[in-house]
Amino acid sequence: MSPGTDAGGTVEFKRSTGELKEAMQTLCAFLNSSGGTLLFGVRPDGRIAGQDVSDHTLRDIAQACDRFEPPAHVSIRRIKVSPGRDAIAVAVKGGRDMRPFVYEGRAYERVGSTTRRMPQAKYERLLVDRGHAKHRWENLPAEGLTLKDLDRKEILRTRELAIQQNRISSDTSSDIGEILDRLGLRIDGVLTQAALMLYGKQFLPNYPQSLLKMGRFRGTEVTGEIVDNRQEYMNAFTMVREGMAFLERTMPLGARFPVGSVFRQDRFPVPLGALREILLNAVMHRDYSNYSGYVAIAMFDDRIEIRSCGRLPTGVTVEQLSGRHDSKPTNPLIAGAFHRTGAVEVWGRGTNRVIALCKQNGVAAPVFEDRHGFLIVTFKVQMVTPDRQVESQPESRPESRPESQPESLSQRVVFLLEPQPLSKAEIAASLGQKTVSGQLNKVIRTLLDQGAIEYTLPDKPRSRLQKYRLAEEGRETARWPGSSSSTFRLDRRS
Repeated sequence: MSPGTDAGGTVEFKRSTGELKEAMQTLCAFLNSSGGTLLFGVRPDGRIAGQDVSDHTLRDIAQACDRFEPPAHVSIRRIKVSPGRDAIAVAVKGGRDMRPFVYEGRAYERVGSTTRRMPQAKYERLLVDRGHAKHRWENLPAEGLTLKDLDRKEILRTRELAIQQNRISSDTSSDIGEILDRLGLRIDGVLTQAALMLYGKQFLPNYPQSLLKMGRFRGTEVTGEIVDNRQEYMNAFTMVREGMAFLERTMPLGARFPVGSVFRQDRFPVPLGALREILLNAVMHRDYSNYSGYVAIAMFDDRIEIRSCGRLPTGVTVEQLSGRHDSKPTNPLIAGAFHRTGAVEVWGRGTNRVIALCKQNGVAAPVFEDRHGFLIVTFKVQMVTPDRQVESQPESRPESRPESQPESLSQRVVFLLEPQPLSKAEIAASLGQKTVSGQLNKVIRTLLDQGAIEYTLPDKPRSRLQKYRLAEEGRETARWPGSSSSTFRLDRRS
């Protein structure tokens, strides 16, 4: 690496006398980045001249290295330059999992070609990250939590989807305790807080951070009239489903007639796949240790905001979210459970896919902000048109909106079944219907006849436990009137 870079490198010192403390401060800065090497016995022009090196000199360097906290592995090499003249190379590797390092009680960092004291805010953040790596909030025991406190159906749904995605073996036990063990959510028989956040049924008063806030505001500020306002405490999987149901129910549904087609094509202001990806990220990667935290969906006349409590992982910036970046899940256990169901991948491509989906649908890419302890993703789109005002009771809209267009209702049913099987009543509830309408019954029968969906209990079509799932035929070849593509599919991978 080049000398004096923020990522580490080589720093040259002409002699050790009087410069040892400065050298150790720079070595500390290298430990807090990507590592580096210190050279003693180098002239200002960079030529290695060597110096008189005694055993006492080496002991002084070794003793100075003992003042790093936490203890650091330091390599000290003595290099023969000429008779009686030696150089010393002192090297360290970056200690990502052990940062921040301090020397004599102070932390240092490299900025350009200089070493400086690390700002307090950065030091505290690195300190939290270090503790989080081994003692994350999600893998701490959930005091008093038992299997009876968890949603058994949700756990079994995870198992079924994971088997379908080939992310666990088909012979995995259906015992919910063993499933949780497999997911790393139970340690030595003790349930973790991640298990509660993923599958819990009761959250108050001990876990108020399991909050999803959903609001529709008239105008462009939260000070405007509140058209719809909901605050509910729920587990992570339910949070994603309820959040998407709110977005579908509240967003205006536009329509267009593609050139050469006599069928109407319905579309939302923002692609549902993009919204779902961002909502998944908000739920998976938020800071669950903050008891005042929450996930929020705020809809205004000119934008949709999805907010989650927490900061980006160290080393990741909001600018990187629009380009190539590595996946650094804040909550690996929670993210891992979603990954098993096929909802996401683990390659850090989610935000890139969102941008691509928006581009394909002629929508501006979202804006990412790290503000006031929240990560905020904003889709800037018009939610009202001159001939259509915000309705004061959005709950009534599902009865009058997609129902009038069977092909739109078909697409919405397929979207709901894409991540998981649902009963007829669950489909109706997700559509905002209080009961199963005749139109919904008709659409389900049509989808069954087309082979787009199938029964989960094919031998018992009238069973009260019957659910519907998306068939392989439906994933690959289902054709929809007015669609610009021969396949209607929302890829869940990120």
